[in-house]
Amino acid sequence: MNIIDYIQIAISVVVITLILLQERGAGGLGGAFGGSDTGGFYQARRGMEKMFFWATLILVIGFAGLALLNLVV
Repeated sequence: MNIIDYIQIAISVVVITLILLQERGAGGLGGAFGGSDTGGFYQARRGMEKMFFWATLILVIGFAGLALLNLVV
């Protein structure tokens, strides 16, 4: 295994953690399993939730870039 593989593993663990920490409405993680009762309204992301969203997006793009780089190398 080369260094790219280890970086991808680390990024994937962080992305999974960030996805699980993101909340949607009052349901939180329960919404992932069908237990959410949000009522269908939209709420803007603010503060920590906004930071988690952007960090997740950037890390997923980085993960995809490393996967493509791993194919070339």
